[in-house]
Amino acid sequence: MLKRIGSVLIILFFVFAAIGIVMAADKGNARKGKYLFRKNCRTCHCEDGSAKPLSPIDKTQAQWDEVFKSIDKLSCTKEWAKLSEKDRNDMYAHLWGHAFDSPSPAKCK
Repeated sequence: MLKRIGSVLIILFFVFAAIGIVMAADKGNARKGKYLFRKNCRTCHCEDGSAKPLSPIDKTQAQWDEVFKSIDKLSCTKEWAKLSEKDRNDMYAHLWGHAFDSPSPAKCK
């Protein structure tokens, strides 16, 4: 009985994880977002950069949601304004999809 309950819970976990990935994929292209993040953000958000080092695993999915809801409050608002909405959605898909609590967190910074 306990094995059956455990199996059902594991299956449900993977179903909800897959749903989350699909929902994020609808929002943007994570692969392009990774490229855009490295191209536009890594210059400042690295060890020797002018801003705090940052990678997808530095925040949870909920925290990334909040960041993208309040972009106008960031110190790099001017840089964000240069990106198209599609590019911002692609970056969101990458960061959210590889967040600390995501089913596939980023493996390195």
